[in-house]
Amino acid sequence: MRMARGVTLVGASIAALLMAACAPETIVEPNTTVTASPDAVERSTAPTPPPDPRPAVIWPLTGLDATAASDADLNRPALSVKVENTTAARPQSNLEFADVVFEEMVEYGISRLVAIYQSDYPETVGPIRSMRPMDRNIVGSFRGPLIFSGAQRRFINQAAASGITLIAQDVGSGGFFRTKDKPAPHNLHGYLARFQEQSKGAKAPKEQWKFAYPATMASAAMDGKATKSIYIRFSGHAQPHWDWDAQSGLWKRFEGSKPHVVQSGKQLTATNVVVLWVTIQETGATPQGMSVPETLLAGKKGKGWVATDGKRIDITWSKKGQFNRFVLKDGNGEEVLLAPGQTWIELVPSNSNHRSSVEFDK
Repeated sequence: MRMARGVTLVGASIAALLMAACAPETIVEPNTTVTASPDAVERSTAPTPPPDPRPAVIWPLTGLDATAASDADLNRPALSVKVENTTAARPQSNLEFADVVFEEMVEYGISRLVAIYQSDYPETVGPIRSMRPMDRNIVGSFRGPLIFSGAQRRFINQAAASGITLIAQDVGSGGFFRTKDKPAPHNLHGYLARFQEQSKGAKAPKEQWKFAYPATMASAAMDGKATKSIYIRFSGHAQPHWDWDAQSGLWKRFEGSKPHVVQSGKQLTATNVVVLWVTIQETGATPQGMSVPETLLAGKKGKGWVATDGKRIDITWSKKGQFNRFVLKDGNGEEVLLAPGQTWIELVPSNSNHRSSVEFDK
């Protein structure tokens, strides 16, 4: 009996252990609290990139906003007008509306201007005077006509043979008239609308330079040396200079010590002043006319400066051919960025017997 009971007790114990082993395990969770990461709950969106500061459409010669311009205006040609710049010719009419102005030296050391209009056509421009042999190379890349009055026949023939459209009294063009405020030949003016009609389907110009957007990123503005004044001597008869005006953010032009004003009374200004050292050669006298100095540009290169925002940088320039644009590069070999606006380009002879010179802040 005892043995049997023992067996029974042992069996019962084994059964109890087996039942305990087969029972489901009880899992006790740790007494902790998990807080979600703020980044996981409120992920911030990426910032909106700033808008492109370059306008959707620009005027090709100034880089200014042209989004409001009509297709007809955007596609009109650049009209390059020869404008006299002697004391007898000043004040000129509507010179302040030109997109680009080149100043060149001609006979006797006087300077003459090539004023190029595309973004703004004033009704009239003047006084208009004669062309020179370098003018075809100055205006070739702008793809429009050269407008003038008077020139030696050899220079007219050269320009015509080169493919430039010529609009002049000399070749029977219309649109010229004389005013009564000055004696001839300093009183010849012209209607730009009439000149446009005679442009023989000329195309709108391409961009001539690279522009900075915003303007504060212009090459001279970023890396230039502070400059208050630019004094240019073509000769004893032509000594313009430019003063920086911080209030207007523009360079103001002077002829000698006097402000260079136009008929409206406004002083001429520029956003960018480009000064290029150039080589000149004499063309030699002919039975029909005197020797004329020619500025050599096509296929040439040289040094100079670009002034923007009250600063200047040293540059090099090059022009592959008559119909190629001027290429301006900084000291690192990068193409210069101009600020959008009007640009004056001073072609200063480096080999002149007139002792041409350029000085800053003297």
